[in-house]
Amino acid sequence: MLEGARTPGAKILVSGGTRCNVTNASVSERDFWGGRSTIVRRVLRAFPVADTVAFFAELGVPLHEEADGKLFPNTNRSRDVLEALLRETERVGATVRTGQRVLDVTRADGAFVVTTSDGAFRAGAVVLATGGQSLPKTGSDGAGFTIARRLGHTIIPPTPGLAPLLLGAPSFHADVSGVAQDVELTVWVDGVAETRLTGALLWTHFGVSGPVALDASRHWHRATLEGRTVSITVNFVVASFEQTDQHWTALTVSRPKTSILHALATVMPASVAAALLASLNMDGTTELAHFPRDDRRRLVHALVEWPLPVTGSRGYNYAEVTAGGVALAEIDPSTMESRVCPGLFLVGEVLDVDGRLGGFNFQWAWSSGRVAGAALAARKMNGL
Repeated sequence: MLEGARTPGAKILVSGGTRCNVTNASVSERDFWGGRSTIVRRVLRAFPVADTVAFFAELGVPLHEEADGKLFPNTNRSRDVLEALLRETERVGATVRTGQRVLDVTRADGAFVVTTSDGAFRAGAVVLATGGQSLPKTGSDGAGFTIARRLGHTIIPPTPGLAPLLLGAPSFHADVSGVAQDVELTVWVDGVAETRLTGALLWTHFGVSGPVALDASRHWHRATLEGRTVSITVNFVVASFEQTDQHWTALTVSRPKTSILHALATVMPASVAAALLASLNMDGTTELAHFPRDDRRRLVHALVEWPLPVTGSRGYNYAEVTAGGVALAEIDPSTMESRVCPGLFLVGEVLDVDGRLGGFNFQWAWSSGRVAGAALAARKMNGL
């Protein structure tokens, strides 16, 4: 195993807020985007969540479940995950050579020549487990895409995924920085509501973060890459216009002396309610009994479809995954072996597969790695 960094596992150490969200209690192909879902499903089923949990338990790292099905080590220490994997690597007789950055992989006389910063190796088979371009300080700088392309693979243009979004003007995000709330985000592409996502949104000094914003980022980037018109709106109440309008109409009858701000603060953080009303030039002290119908409907429209002026994301330096990568159709899902370069295996983030936030990308790494490992073991047993 050739590791470019002096110390392996940097991405494991920083994941999950240094707690390592190892996997999720429920994982299916519907949690991923990118290549064909049938291929993703086949790989996931070859090494499902139950096998992952059992594997880490055998390594002395039992997992526990938290909100949204996220599974973490009982110790809440990502270092325990990394150290367990390194111990198991040593136990089975594998060697990790650190500080050996792979510069190129070429075919020669039916084998591979792997050129590193510290020499060259010959091999009958090579596994690319290089990651994508997210968090480049951990070593994922896109080098794997270059190697795969040279060996004949098609690279689906990469973009950041699971990255915080930047907002421009007009927006009140800076005034409510640090406030979180549950919302629904809609990604509009060419005027059509292409993707709807629900979850926690975190307002920040630069824009928005939190699970739902991170999940939306890949869709914004992919549509932008394709040259399409893309926008994102937030539904603060996760309800339709009609439902919300009926709620406010009924509230006006039942609580006519309640102020607009007080009523709004029952469904969202008070600071966000005040900022929203200020953006609409509405007086929050107005009682519901004196709230004009047109203004009420204007507020309702804002509650269910407030535009977020997204200008971009914080990019690969903050992205937790890369969208795009080696075309999945060029991989045999039963082995993870390349269909265009026999003897080359590709696993994890280097492939055109990216999951939503919550441990799904790690599960893809474990599943695809296991499939490749089993295939390589079979090759060795057969003398290949």
